[in-house]
Amino acid sequence: MNKKQTKRVLIASLVGSSIEWFDYFLYGTVAALVFNQLFFVTEEPTVGLLLAYASFALSFFIRPFGGIIFSHIGDRIGRKKTLVLTLSLMGAATFGMGLMPTYQAIGVWAPILLITLRLIQGLGIGGEWGGALLLAVEYAPPEKRGLFGSIPQMGVTIGMLMGTIALWVMTMLPEEVFMTWGWRVPFILSALLVIFGLWIRQGIDETPDFKKVKESGDIPKLPIVDTLKYHWREVLIAIGAKVVETAPFYIFSTFVVSYATTNLGFSRSATLAAVTISTVITTILIPIMGSLSDKIGRKKLYVTGTVAMILFAFPYFWLIHKGSVTLLIVATIIGLGVIWSPITAVLGTMFSEIFDARVRYTGISLGYQIGAALAGGTAPLVATALLVSFDNSYIPVALYIIFTAIISLVAIWAIRNRNTQQIKRTNQSLDPKVVNK
Repeated sequence: MNKKQTKRVLIASLVGSSIEWFDYFLYGTVAALVFNQLFFVTEEPTVGLLLAYASFALSFFIRPFGGIIFSHIGDRIGRKKTLVLTLSLMGAATFGMGLMPTYQAIGVWAPILLITLRLIQGLGIGGEWGGALLLAVEYAPPEKRGLFGSIPQMGVTIGMLMGTIALWVMTMLPEEVFMTWGWRVPFILSALLVIFGLWIRQGIDETPDFKKVKESGDIPKLPIVDTLKYHWREVLIAIGAKVVETAPFYIFSTFVVSYATTNLGFSRSATLAAVTISTVITTILIPIMGSLSDKIGRKKLYVTGTVAMILFAFPYFWLIHKGSVTLLIVATIIGLGVIWSPITAVLGTMFSEIFDARVRYTGISLGYQIGAALAGGTAPLVATALLVSFDNSYIPVALYIIFTAIISLVAIWAIRNRNTQQIKRTNQSLDPKVVNK
């Protein structure tokens, strides 16, 4: 593959992933600022916030079903066709959210319709991540697989960055204008991004690994059955490894938006600025960490980040409780940027290296999306509930972060032995050696 083709593949992987996550995170941030007032209307503000976060969490539980549906298509028909479907689905749902009437206009149908669109988003993102990752990894030369695999991971932070900046600009409007129509603008304009993403993806070919499987005629009739029958241990490992990558992320990026403004007295703009600055730094660090994993190994980098997450859980809250905007920014940069970036940079490549190419789309999607459902979507909800239960003390929330890291350390410990067994039963092109370093 020449440089021009390589560039187009990486752009297609990154752009689509960025758009999908822009749509997805937009909801998470607006849930904390707007939806609790306009769609989940109650007399008690905390209850409204919990309901908004519950709707945020709900889509995470539909994501594994999206992963099953679209990974089935991806492992049988191809990665490219699947990515076009998932992007179209996500784009339509997000655009629809921008046009939604509020609770004041149509009553209880407002949150019902909003949740329905959120579930459609969940189905789309459930299938998107695996396809975007494999598009990059299965085209990568062996010595650059960590770097290539980190590119679609950048889509997570770029999408979040675009969503945060869009809302940051809109929050500069007068409060009444923002609450009336300002929050809708990013949702509606996302349609333009989707059109661009579909165009760039139409110009790429199927991945080399999928072509080899197709030529061999060894395409499984039901990839989900083969995955659960022969690769269930790898799925469990992936679920566990995903926990520390997702729960602290939503604490540092979504939960903190409401916590810092409601409990600590920070302005909404200051909080969003902290998240935005940190996300820029994270985006820069992810490919650097991905490239570093090609030299020192995925597992070593992942474990380093996970241990650092344990050590930083309490200092993070201590810093933001000082009431200083500067320390809020510093704390968020350390947590979301320096510590989280090596974990997320290697996660996708690490997953792809423990699954057979025949069921790789299904395997990585199941592990990633179930892990996200159990630990990601619930994180802001769990953190808020812990605050309510323990009289606004941050200690239980910090312990929750530590708990997620311990789960992932146990899971990652199992990768070496499972990977050795995997080498013995597959002749596929991915070389798992680097993950064991």
